[in-house]
Amino acid sequence: MQICKSHTFGHGIRGFKLGWSLAGPPLMTVYCYLFDQIMIDTGQSHMERQVLAIAQEHQVGQVFLTHHHEDHSGNGAMIQTHLGAEVFGHSLTREKLKKPYKILPYQKYIWGRTTPFAVTPFPGSGKTDSDSLEPDFTTSVAMETSLGKMTALHTPGHAKDHVVYFLPEKGVVFSGDLYLGDHIRYFRADEDLGAQIFSLKKVLALDFETLLCSHNPRQTRGRKHIKNKLNFLENLYGNIILVWKTGVTPKEILRNLKLKEDYLTKYLCFGNVSMLNGVKSAIRHHEHDQN
Repeated sequence: MQICKSHTFGHGIRGFKLGWSLAGPPLMTVYCYLFDQIMIDTGQSHMERQVLAIAQEHQVGQVFLTHHHEDHSGNGAMIQTHLGAEVFGHSLTREKLKKPYKILPYQKYIWGRTTPFAVTPFPGSGKTDSDSLEPDFTTSVAMETSLGKMTALHTPGHAKDHVVYFLPEKGVVFSGDLYLGDHIRYFRADEDLGAQIFSLKKVLALDFETLLCSHNPRQTRGRKHIKNKLNFLENLYGNIILVWKTGVTPKEILRNLKLKEDYLTKYLCFGNVSMLNGVKSAIRHHEHDQN
């Protein structure tokens, strides 16, 4: 089954909801956004034919990636090859997409692989320490668009190379995977919960109404939704560290805080996605801050 639904979000911005599965409804969907001749993220490679048709219809000349994950970068090579579009992203995104990278079976099934391609890093981003836990830059490069200037903010946490895009004149934020929802049920093994809190605070300082998340867009009350997630993560982080200081294990913390584990998701994803990962992430970040 395939899903390709178009939505309008004002200011001439269109979002395309994309999903794929061998049978039945897709397990997850993802949005790519377009305005003028600009595309924000490219969707999963399983939807290559549909995304190419969308890109050709809009004569896409520039692509801005929020991060390297295959549901966001999956069609970058195809759009670059067929339309000659220049693809922009963080310097870490460029390094990650220079060559193939390993993904787990569930990622390959849901999204498909990303074919390596050239990414142009934002001016001023320079080299970034891949082990950095905090945002290293906020570029104020004037990327002119038909909707006014668009700025990029490095917002790591979900991924080290994660970036959000802000249209200040329209009050719109393209948030990639920074938001996802007011409450989170599970985390990837490589996520940094503490860095996400830092990044959410940075975005909350912006003046915007529309939050165009890659999986769960919010056309109104965008700042409120970012604040809700920030409050959720701060409470979760604080409670985890409070219990951890009593000397218990991450699994015991899960039980003590009565955090629900989605075992079906955890096992289908080979443990790469779970609430336990969130507990371990908070502890790692706290220990890093103490050193």
